[in-house]
Parts: sequence; C-alpha cells; structure tokens
Amino acid sequence: MKIYFFENSAEDNAIVSSLILGHELFFSDKKLNVENADSAADADIISVFVNSVVNKEILDRLPNLKHISTRSTGYDHVDVDNAKQRGISVSYVPSYGSETVAEFTFALILALNRKIFPAYHQLRESTDYNISNLGGFELKGKTLGIIGTGRIGKNVARIAKNGFQMNVIAFDAFKDEGFACEMGFEYVDLDSLLSQSDIISLHVPYTNDTHHLLNKENMGKIKKGAYLINTARGEIVETEALLQSLHDGILGGAGLDVLEGERPLKEEMEIFSDRIPDNENDVKAIVQDHVLIDMPNVIVTPHIAFFTAEAKSEILKTACENIDSFIFGKAGNNI
Repeated sequence: MKIYFFENSAEDNAIVSSLILGHELFFSDKKLNVENADSAADADIISVFVNSVVNKEILDRLPNLKHISTRSTGYDHVDVDNAKQRGISVSYVPSYGSETVAEFTFALILALNRKIFPAYHQLRESTDYNISNLGGFELKGKTLGIIGTGRIGKNVARIAKNGFQMNVIAFDAFKDEGFACEMGFEYVDLDSLLSQSDIISLHVPYTNDTHHLLNKENMGKIKKGAYLINTARGEIVETEALLQSLHDGILGGAGLDVLEGERPLKEEMEIFSDRIPDNENDVKAIVQDHVLIDMPNVIVTPHIAFFTAEAKSEILKTACENIDSFIFGKAGNNI
C-alpha cells in the first residue's frame, strides 16, 4: 500500500520506517492542504496531525484513499462523516503524554503565579532587582479545580495532592468516585468549582458538549483573582468571555497552551500576504488571540504541552499500530 505521512519530521520518518515494513512510504514535513493534496492522489492511507484539515475538498483529491490515521487525540480536523460516506475509516490516538501534559500544567501554574517571565524580562532588560511587583502565593493549601478527570486530569490531581499539598475539587460528566476517594477529593457541579477554585485547570476533550463550556454566562461566577489554565482545546473557552474576565479582574491571570481559533492564527501570515480572509471569524480570532498574547497577566505557548520525546514516540507507535490494524483487517479499538 502507498502510505503518505504529513507534518512528519526527519526524526519521525526514521521511526515510522522502522515500524511499518513492506509498504511504500512517502513523507512530508508540510501539513496536508489543497496545494499539495494532488501529490498524494494515489494514497491508500494518509497520516496527519492536527494542522491538516481533511475536509471534503481534500478527500475529493484523494480518490484511492481507504484510511486516515490522525496522530492526535482530537479528530475535529477530519470530516469523519464525509469519510464514512466514502467508506474511508479514521483512526486516532486516544491517549498519549498524560504525564507530559500534567507536568506542563504545573509549569504554566508556577510561571504565572511566581511571575517568572516578568521577573526574567525585568532583570534582563534593566538589571532591576526591585521585587515589589513580583509577589506570588504558595500552592500549598490552595484549591485546584480540575475540569475533566481522564488520564491527564488524574495525573494533575496526583501532582496537586502529593506534590503541592493542594486541595482538589473536580467536575466531570463521568465521575470516577473510586479515584476521588483514593486521592481525597470530591466532585462538585461546575458553578461550585468556578466559585471555589483558586486555580482552574481544563482537561476535557473538545466535543459539541464542551464547546464554550466556560462562557459569558458562567465565567462571572469565577472566584475573584483565580487563574485559568488551559492545556486542552481553545474552543472549550469562549475567548470574548475570557478577555472580559481578565479585563474586569475576575480572573487574575491565564496560562494557555491552546487558543480558540489557533489554526487561523498559525496561518496569519498566509492569510494577510496571499489572500483576503474568506471568513470573518478567522479575522476576529486572530485579533482576540493577539490581545491575549499581549496581556501582561497571560502566558501563551504554541500548543507544546504534549511535546516531549516520550510523548512523540508514543504517538508514532500508536499511529503505526492503527495503520497495521487497518492493513491486516483487525478490529482496532482506535477507529
């Protein structure tokens, strides 16, 4: 079979080549788009990451396609319904980097709370040792509200309880009461979590049910001065409400590894240099994201919470196993 990998580094290519044998492999470090889709017109299988939007227009250009392997937990960048109509199966990586993302969550919390970046820039730019504006607070005894207690959320709870002696509360549509008992925390409703938490951390998948889970209607209930940490998906938080909460001082700050509309932000140079934006929501997202990035009490990172050697290896291994399962007609769990 002819298998095309997009958004793959040279290092990734070597790993994939050692895991998939006896098939024709093609690699590109570019995302799959309408400009390069024709180069993969004979593909039986494609493997992509989150920046490749596999929509009807792309699928029309891949007439031989039988399977799509996305190397991500989320698959909203793939038109699954359209693929199903064409008899194309889709596989994903249901979990990876659960320790990696949990650790990064606390990197954001500590950097935000202890004002690491303002302190660094102050000293580097002016050799100023005045610490009057650089105060933070201890995490011990503070309340961490975890929204979503899957693998990552559970690891965040463990670090909070065992590492920092924090109080933990959680909200989840699918409660794990056994784990809550083991770790010594309780599940509460969303409004209670927002009003009681000193720090709120998001770890739910992005679905129709979690779109704008935090929004204009409920973000006013957040405990004044609390921090919001998002390493999940940007669309879980309504950006306009987030900006308003920061402006009004409801939120004391935010640590964001993801942004609503981050895909158009990544493509900003292309949008403004090569074509007129065809979607006013893209322009709005770009403007709002720039406002967030420029706020002094906000830390934004470019979707790197998952990005460790261990997590990348785990992702590639699972994606290649998914492809093997499809080729050999196995009923894989990740379809």
